Order: sequence, then C-alpha cells, then structure tokens
Amino acid sequence: MSESQPDAAGPDLTEGLPIDRIADGGTVVGHVGEDAVLVARLGSELFAIGATCTHYGGPLADGLVVGDSVRCPWHHACFSLRTGEALHAPAMSPVACWTTELRDGTVFVREKAASRPMARVPAASPRPQRIVIVGGGAAGFAAAEMLRRQGYDGSIVMLSDDDASPVDRPNLSKDYLAGNAPEDWIPMRGDDFYREQRIDLRLATTVTGIDAAAREVSLGDGGKVGYDRLLLATGAEPVRLPLPGMDLPHVHTLRTLRDCRAIIARAATASRAVVMGASFIGLEVAASLRARGVEVRVVAPEQRPLERVLGPQLGDFVRALHEEHGVFFHLEDTATAIDGRHVALKSGGALDADLVVAGVGVRPRLALAEKAGLAMDRGVAVNEYLETSAPGIFAAGDIARWPDPHSGASIRVEHWVVAQRQGQAAARNMLGAREKFDAVPFFWSQHYDVPINYVGHAESWDEIEVDGDIGNRDCMLRYKRAGRVLAVASIYRDADSLKIEAAMEHEAGREWTRP
Repeated sequence: MSESQPDAAGPDLTEGLPIDRIADGGTVVGHVGEDAVLVARLGSELFAIGATCTHYGGPLADGLVVGDSVRCPWHHACFSLRTGEALHAPAMSPVACWTTELRDGTVFVREKAASRPMARVPAASPRPQRIVIVGGGAAGFAAAEMLRRQGYDGSIVMLSDDDASPVDRPNLSKDYLAGNAPEDWIPMRGDDFYREQRIDLRLATTVTGIDAAAREVSLGDGGKVGYDRLLLATGAEPVRLPLPGMDLPHVHTLRTLRDCRAIIARAATASRAVVMGASFIGLEVAASLRARGVEVRVVAPEQRPLERVLGPQLGDFVRALHEEHGVFFHLEDTATAIDGRHVALKSGGALDADLVVAGVGVRPRLALAEKAGLAMDRGVAVNEYLETSAPGIFAAGDIARWPDPHSGASIRVEHWVVAQRQGQAAARNMLGAREKFDAVPFFWSQHYDVPINYVGHAESWDEIEVDGDIGNRDCMLRYKRAGRVLAVASIYRDADSLKIEAAMEHEAGREWTRP
C-alpha cells in the first residue's frame, strides 16, 4: 500500500482526444481537472473511468482490457469499464465513471456519471432471511460486503474470534510491519461501514458448534444464532513449534493485527531477531525487520528458501536478495530451544536473539467443520459452488478444498485473493446464483522493492522454463508437468502475468497460450 498514486497527467480529456489515438481494445490515460482518467475503446464504444486501482493505487493504463473490463497490473483486481464496479478482488471499491461524447472523430470526456450497481443475482425462492458468517478474515469480509452490494437486505451476522475488525492481512507482514504504511490503511473498512451496512459484526466471539439440522450455531457464551445460510470462513492459524521457550514474551507468530503490533513494539528495542522458517511470511517479516534496522537471521530446514513453491532458480534469487539487504541464513538447520537471549540450533551453538518470530506456516482451522460432521478432504470438501456436504452450509478461504477446473484436481490454497474471491462467489451462491467458482489462483509476495506475482497452481512439476533474466529482475517462470503449463511466476512482467491469467480462464483444461 505504500505505492504512490499517479499524478493527473496526459492530455486534458475535456478538450478532446482524436479517436485514432485509441486502438480498438486499447486505452489512453489523461485527466479531467485533477482526476486521472482512463479512456478505453471497444469497437464503436468508448468508456472513461478512474485510472487508479482502488486497491493499492496501481495504474490501470498498464493493465489489460479483457472484454468490457480492465485489470490492474499489480494485484489483478478487475473493474467494469461500463460501471466502474470492482468485479474481482482484491479491489472492493469502484472507480469513478465519466460520460463521453464522440464528435467529428474526437472523443470528449464530460462530467462524472452517476454510479450504477452491478448486475444482481436473481432472487432465490425462498430468499434467505438470516445469513451467518463464521470468520472475520478475507473470505468472511468479502462475503458480507458482496451480500450488501448485491442488494441483500436480510440479516447478516459475522462472528469473529479476533479482537479487531477485518484487516488487510497482507500488509501485516509487508509495509505496515516495515513502518511504511499508517495504521489507518489496515482496516478493510471503518467501523461506520458495518453500522451503515447493517452487518452485525461480533468480535472476540467463539463459535463452539454447528447444528446443521436445526440450522443454528452455538457460541462460547452459551448463546445461539440461527441461520438460513451459513458460511464457514474460519481461516488458518500459525503453526507453533513444540519447543521449550515458545511461550516467552519475545517470541511471536504473525497472523492478526494484535500479533503485528506486538512485533512492532518489540522491534523498537530489539537489535537481533531470529526468524524461524523461510516461508513467504517469514521472509517478508525478515525484510520488514531489516527496514527497521534490526539484524535478522533466518533458520530453516530446507536447502533454499521457497524452493517447494517457486523452484530452485527463484529460491536462490530470493536468498541472494535478502543477503544483499543484510539477512543471514542458517539453512538445513532447525531451532531446538529458546531462552531469554538465545535460540539454540540443532547443528550446535546458539544465535543471539531479543526478538523471535516463528514463520513456519499455518494450518487450516477445521475443528468446527469436523465436529459438525461435514465431509473433509485435507480441508472442508466443497463442490464447484462452494457448498459443503450439509445443505445451506458453504465454506470459503483457507479451509476450503474445491474442484479446480484449471489443474483438474481438488485443491486448497492459502492465498488472500483466492479467499476474497471465494467469499464473493459464496455470497452470490447463498443468494441463489449457482455460480461455479473457477477463478485462477493468484498471489503476490513482496521482498524489499521486488514483487513476485504467481498465477495458477502447481503442487509439483517436472520442468521450469525460464524466460528472461532472474538476476536482472525481469523474468517469467513457467512450471510445467508433462509439457503442460500449470503456473507462472513473474518479476516485473505484469502485463504478461495478466495475459496468462486471462488465457487460463478461457482455456481451462487445455494448455495455455503464451502472451
């Protein structure tokens, strides 16, 4: 979220722009007053919308037009060219729209247009009157927001065991932890949103059981909440290693805003930190602590960081990148104990540490679903509509294992954007849409000034095809099995990443064409 928004530059669109300067299917960015405006052309149709993504401020002019929508190059948010609506997460807020006029081969952008709601799901019969969402993370928030955006006027109760309203979790390990993002960027919405949208958000609330026959959930305080539709979005929790000293006050995991604040407070006086685990979270924490001037040592059992997900080439690059910024690696090693000043290693010896962060992964929170007797498959098993085995109960986010049409397998992933998009799809399906969830998995990771975008899903591969120069931070890696591309990782190949995503969407089940 630290990326700056573009200035209102380019031509003054109120004075007109020759139509031949806009290619069919292309865009031009200009301004109307101080507003940056994107003009897009689709055949004889012309559109004008805000040029800046409402997620982190990405420049839509560098994105990709797909049909009558435009996608952000940074994190693949998608907006309608016709209405400005945020069609796909991670953006939730629309961009503004302007009217256009074509006169004598010149396009003029006129006044701002009134916002128009997105197409709504036809009302189901009977319409659910009570929807309960268990979980206050990405999927739960996205579902609640989408229900109201769809015009649903029934009861929404959102039950979260967190003590903070839904937050932008990716920022907790990135800019906010590094000290580059103010706290007011962190909430997904302010408190007024829940009140105005009549979303009954109950924080610090534990759900202890689900009675699928009676259609009600039981709460830790003895209360019960009835539902017509239920969304389970319980997310995941950090793995806590069974080590002596894990309960010491300077030892932390990172999942919640409370966790992040505790690490920031400790980092203010810490001089040496040990990060246990070379996961995405662990390495993003390492980068953020280095930004705060803390010495960081990473301890992990693997030979190279992130190799299981990104392969050896990117793994070596990520290690070298962190070493350039002063991070020390202790790989093929593990911690055996922690005391007030040291982390003992299996290889012998100890590392000085007045701050320890365990970033060794997360596990899905499945106990509630298991207790309710829902079908399980290394996660909560759902069909293509995100329905569980129990009528009226849906699941989304880190706990859900769904039939992925792109890989041809049932998969469960722990990606922020996937969780948001599943929450949105589940919301529409709870209203009766019967919409298959077929979004292509996407995530991004930030290491200092280097973003890594990843599209698709590859649990294994037999070939990695490298296009470009990894060392020069201009590359795309294709993860292939039996000659078929399963996923693509890229650095500063934003347009190509978007093209790959679009191709995967339209060619599910077949090999995707190259951009």
